This record gives sequence, C-alpha cells and structure tokens, in this order.
Amino acid sequence: MADELIRSIDKATLEMLEKAEKEQVSTVFSRADQIKPCPIGVEESCCKICAMGPCRMPRSKKGEEKARMGVCGATVETVVARNFARKIAAGSASHSDHAREVTETFLKAAQGQAQGFTIKDEIKLFEVALDFGIEIEDRSVTDIAIELGQKALEEFGKQHGELTYIRKAPLKRQEIWKKQGVIPRGIDREVVEIMHRTHMGVDQDYVHILEQATRCALADGWGGSMISTDLQDIMFGTPVPVVGTINLGVLKEDEVNIVVHGHEPLLPELLVTASRDPEIKKLAEKAGAKGINLAGMCCSANEVLMRHGIPCAGNFLQQELALVTGAVELMTVDVQCQMQGLQDVAACFHTKLVSTSDRAKIQGATHMEFHPDTGLDTAKKILRLAIENFPNRRGPVQIPDHKEDIVAGFSHETINYLLGGLFRASYRPLNDNIVNGRIRGVAGVVGCNNVRTVHDSAHIAMIKELIKNDVLVLTTGCAAMACGKAGLLTPEAARAFAGEGLAEVCEAVGIPPVLHMGACVDNSRILVAASAMVKEGGLGDDLSDLPVAGAAPEWMSEKALAIGQYFVASGIFTVFGSPWPTLGSDKVTRHLFEEYEEIYKGTWAFEADPVKAAQRMIAHIDTKRKALGLEKARERVLFDMAMRRNLT
Repeated sequence: MADELIRSIDKATLEMLEKAEKEQVSTVFSRADQIKPCPIGVEESCCKICAMGPCRMPRSKKGEEKARMGVCGATVETVVARNFARKIAAGSASHSDHAREVTETFLKAAQGQAQGFTIKDEIKLFEVALDFGIEIEDRSVTDIAIELGQKALEEFGKQHGELTYIRKAPLKRQEIWKKQGVIPRGIDREVVEIMHRTHMGVDQDYVHILEQATRCALADGWGGSMISTDLQDIMFGTPVPVVGTINLGVLKEDEVNIVVHGHEPLLPELLVTASRDPEIKKLAEKAGAKGINLAGMCCSANEVLMRHGIPCAGNFLQQELALVTGAVELMTVDVQCQMQGLQDVAACFHTKLVSTSDRAKIQGATHMEFHPDTGLDTAKKILRLAIENFPNRRGPVQIPDHKEDIVAGFSHETINYLLGGLFRASYRPLNDNIVNGRIRGVAGVVGCNNVRTVHDSAHIAMIKELIKNDVLVLTTGCAAMACGKAGLLTPEAARAFAGEGLAEVCEAVGIPPVLHMGACVDNSRILVAASAMVKEGGLGDDLSDLPVAGAAPEWMSEKALAIGQYFVASGIFTVFGSPWPTLGSDKVTRHLFEEYEEIYKGTWAFEADPVKAAQRMIAHIDTKRKALGLEKARERVLFDMAMRRNLT
C-alpha cells in the first residue's frame, strides 16, 4: 500500500484500490502506471493534422535556437496554437451539444411531448424569456416556453449577429469583446470555424488562431453552458441549498444500488421520479432488497444532488471504484468523462453497464436509448433491470465506511436571496464585506481529477489556502465533490478552516466557506454571479476590476480549457495545474500569459504547486483591491446628517 498512499487523499478510494489490486481488476490508476505521457505530445509540439506527418518538433536537447517547423513549413507556434484551439473547440462542442439536447427536450416538454418533464420554475421562465426579448404579458406559460425553446435553439445555428446572452455581461466587458472582434455569432458556427481554420494549410498566424479560440470559448460560457443551466433550472427547478452525503460509503449493502454517471441530467431526473414509484419499490422488496438506492457520479451526481439531495458516490477517478465494491447492480452512462474501462470492471462483478445516449456507446455495455417522448418508460425499464440483477451479486460486497455530509445547491438566485432576503435580494452584503476586508476576494476553483496528480489533493490544498486567507470559494464539478469529501461544504467548515473575516461572514449568513454551485456547465453561474457583483456597484465597472480569480488545479478534459479560455476572455486571472498544453512554444505561451492582459484584462497562468497557485491568486486579488483603493480594511460608514453637512 506504500505506493497507494500517494494516489489519493481519500480513504474510500485507497480502500477500493487495495481491493482492486488484490482481485487483479484493472483501473485508471493501474493503467496510468503502464503508460507514461509522451514528452512531445504533452507540450503539444507535434502536428498530425495531415498525412505528411506526424511532425514532431521537440526542443533541441543542446539548447541551440533554430526554427522548428513541419514538412509543410508550419512553425511550432502555428502547431501549438492549432492544437490548443482544437481542444477548445472540442470542449465547447461537448458543453453545447449537451445544451442542444436540453433545449430540444425543453421544447418538447413545453409542447407536452416529453414524458415526465414539465415547467417547474415559472419565475425563472419569465426572467429568461425577457432576456431573449420575449413578450410575457397576457400569455400562457406554455406559449412563452415554446417561444423560448425555439429562440434558444436558434442560438446554435445562428450565422450572423451576436449571441443573446452576451448582453448579460457588464457593458464595459461587451465593449472589450466588440473592440477585439470576438463576440460569438452562433454556437455551432464558432466550433466549425476553428476546425476549418486549423485544417492543413488554412490559418497560419497563431495570434489569429487564438482569437477564434476565444470567440468559440465565449460561445460556450456565455452561450451553450448558460442556456443549458437556465433551461435545466426551468424544467427541474432552480437549486436551493440541500443537505446531502458524498463518497463511496453512500452505497448500501441491502438495497439495489443504481449509479447515474455522465453529464446530461435528463434521464437521471426521470430515474429519481421512477425510483419513488410504489410499484418499483415493491419489485425491489420482492427481489430481497430493502429498497432502491440511487446515487450519482461526476456531474450527473451534482445535478440530482442539487435538486433532490440524491447521494453522490464520488468524482471522476472513483467511477470504476464504485463497481469494485461489488454492490452496484447497474450504472447508467450518457456522455462525457465515462471511461471505456468501466465495462471491463463491470464484467469482473455482476454490474450491468447501460449506455443511454444516441451519441455514445461502449462495446459490451447494454444500450437502452433515452428519448424524451418515452423517457419515463425507459427509466422504469432500467430500474427493473437493476432490480432483476440484485440476486446476482458475486460474493460478499465491500463498501468503504466513508461518507461526509454536505450542503450543495448555491445557484446565483440562492446566493442573491441568502444575502439580501426575499424583498431585498442583492449582492450588496457580499460587496460590502469585500470592501470592509472581511472577505478578501472570491475564487472560482473548478475542474476535473487527473490521475497524474494525487487524487483530490491539489483541489483541497489550494482551497484550504484560499479560505484560510479569507477568500470565498465558488466551486463546481469534480472539484466540488473533492471539497465535499474533505468536509469543506458544511457551515461548520468556516470556523474550522476559514480565516477570521470569512468565518465571521459565513456564520452570520449561515453558509459554508466553499459554495457548491453545480456541474461543469454551471460555471456559467459563476459568470452570472461575478456580473451581479459588478452591477451591485463599488467594485469597479468590469469583471476585470473585481478582486476575483479562477483555477483548475487537477484539470484533465478539453472542456476545462474551454472554460478557462472564457474565464480569461471575461477578464478573470486563471491558473491551471499540470500539465500546461502550450509549453512547446514560448511565443504562444507568452501571448496567453502576458499579452492577454493588454487585450482582455485577464490572463492565463500555470503553476503545478497548488499552494503556490493559491498564493498567486491571492496576490492578484490584492492587486485588484489596491486598484480599487481597498488595500486597507475599512468599515462601511452610514453618514448621519452632521457628517453629510461636513462633506459640503
């Protein structure tokens, strides 16, 4: 176990890794030991776009300076920029195709053609409809929802003009985007244009290529991701704080365990509904189980946790380990972040792996496709399959006795309410506490797990350093789940881990020092929250003026790069952990790390050490505080009449 001590800081993960090793079950951890990253590929200085290559362009070991280029003459700058842009295109496409599925289902739900779906949050429907310029007076909810669904769908195929949600950004930020010519026209168009520009022999100026990468990333953050978040809230209900539990210990030995894994919350929502059906419960009891235990994994977990309190079994690197318990009857997978190795692990036990999206199959898995018009029937069929599989467990199960209580579901609307109450909902208390110095600033720490780092360790080291220094942390995705397992998502964590000022505010409001804001598409909630801080006043007139920073210390997915690029292009200093995918070119890296400050008032940074990365974020926050004249803590003073007279 000596080696496994550095694989994860999570005890449940270590216990299941020991079991997997004993039973010779291959996992992402053991496979990582057998495959070392390519040193040229990790710096992205390899071109395989055409069949004349691949052209590898490593730095000379002797250190001499000479031009590095492929057989077509493409410079290493062009190659690195093309690779970076293509990753952003793939990440944006993933989030936005998720959003398209949600939008099409939303439209069918509005038309009464989506089984089990309806409009749950009418207030948010009206708010979003107004954002899209839709008349709401004297119209039925159905009519408004249908028009909203149609207009949202048009955002994907729009060829000219500007994305609607761009107008939600502060005016000064919109002016910067307009000046740089990077306002997205249509979501799909920006992805396609990257693929065209990076085809062999097209765009060969790295600055120009990265300009389109920015346009595409903005289409993700202020387009696809924001649309999916809003429409999901309208259909399923806007999240409010909910108590839940997290880690592999949420699985139950005497119940039928079903794990929902992936990113699209459409089928998981219906599985929640179906699992509460008395007929389904009776079937489970008839099979010898005490009930049905639905649990989540990855971002599907965040979605059903935030809205229903469904327990979360773990984050990205724990997906195979959930099956190693021998207690999971069935796991559903839809799209994104599901390992193909899942089927091999499932075959070692009795688990049935069920793929449900028409865009993703895994060889060996059962395919039961989800369609909105028959969604509830499909959900019940999946539950019956799991129940039938309960008696087929092989040998004793081993469920780690590790789980933590958490509070999740801090949407923008909830933060607004918690800070100001029903009649004075506002970000004013947050801005005031930043001005008076109790809260130093705000950080968005998001992103995946990466098996090349110690599981969850970078997230927790960074976030503890931030909250210790009075920085309020907003988190999503696998980072949020790491925080939950480490006990950072409860109000009590404020007194245990936060600095005195932040702890005081958290105790007064009754919130944790780390706020769980949802899945990775919900990073759009962070953009909306930051825009609300600007709108509230007192902290500058642009996102780049705010004492805020972003980070993804354990990133792995192309989606993370798209998220980082739209954070930076929105004016937010953003630090990523290892690896950094432009190190093959000094010019490209300098453009992103230094020249972006002049262009977008926000820059990328790379720091493998999470504590040093947190200190860089704090230094940036302090710089912004100084620019705002907040370098010294000061109380908000309410002037009486005598004081006002003295001003004149």
